[in-house]
Amino acid sequence: MKVLVMGGSRFNGFYLVQELVRQGHEVTVFNRGLTPTDFPPEVRRRYGDRKDHQQLPEVLGREEFDCIQDISAYTLDDVQSMVELFEGRAGHYIFASSTVVYAASKVLPLAEDFPVELGPLQQDYGRNKILCEQYLIGRYRERHFPVTIARFSMVLGPRNIIAEREQMMFVRLLRGRKILVPGDGTTLGQVGHVEDEARALRMMMLNPRAYGQIYNVTGNQYFTDDGYVDTIAAVVGVAPQKVYVPAPVMDELYPLGVSRLERPLIQRLAPYIHGWKAPVVFSIQKLRDHLGFAPAYTFASGMRQTYEWFQQEGLADRLEFDFRFEDELLARLGGE
Repeated sequence: MKVLVMGGSRFNGFYLVQELVRQGHEVTVFNRGLTPTDFPPEVRRRYGDRKDHQQLPEVLGREEFDCIQDISAYTLDDVQSMVELFEGRAGHYIFASSTVVYAASKVLPLAEDFPVELGPLQQDYGRNKILCEQYLIGRYRERHFPVTIARFSMVLGPRNIIAEREQMMFVRLLRGRKILVPGDGTTLGQVGHVEDEARALRMMMLNPRAYGQIYNVTGNQYFTDDGYVDTIAAVVGVAPQKVYVPAPVMDELYPLGVSRLERPLIQRLAPYIHGWKAPVVFSIQKLRDHLGFAPAYTFASGMRQTYEWFQQEGLADRLEFDFRFEDELLARLGGE
């Protein structure tokens, strides 16, 4: 199958390219070429800026693909330009969206037909993803353009470009830092492994069951905040020193509608929508039912594999984080 991957050099796209090549697909990658990447030799490279609406057709305008995997589309212009260029010349278009689109819900797990958040709690990233989704589903219904939407949740794995997630926790534990745990540590979260995500995207390709569908793509396990810390601590091989942040302090520091992604304590998806203490978990039953997908990684096995890569890369000594906020909070709580 001839597959075009838009993006492909960093994290999600990189693993998708590896998965496609392993399965024998003919892969072309389009990006700006700014990130040094060792692709398999059979991968074709096409360079350009997708935001340049004149350059995009100049580079790709004569090509046809069985499937387009669009990992780097973030705005309505991004997807409109692809549809206008490839309608009639692509067998399937798969758009990488995000689970940050969902509105807060008291019913869990969140499934694909649950409401999305387009109100004042939503931020630009999620709002733009929703607009892209609405446009693509409309194009499918009105013109039968074969589209599938994959809503990624938080992703872990080697090469993760968001170091403030599992890599930051590795560093905290290795350096003997006290671990700040929100509230009583019982809030539920969920992540998926990047290789499982890539496999799910590959399984969608040219599958008629997937046309016009939206899928949550994440792991099949949930964890509490305590479980998150304890699992990673076991992987690292240390005993965590946990300090619990009382709920009133968390309410003050992380009010609804305000993002504090620059100083996370523990991974939390869209706390500006759901709140810092709300469980946020997603159903992948539709992905199982339609495509027969099941994650290969558990939360623990994904962390072990990621930590092995972390050690091989020597990141424990190379990564630096600004822990001043945590130090101030620990001092306030009497934990330091």
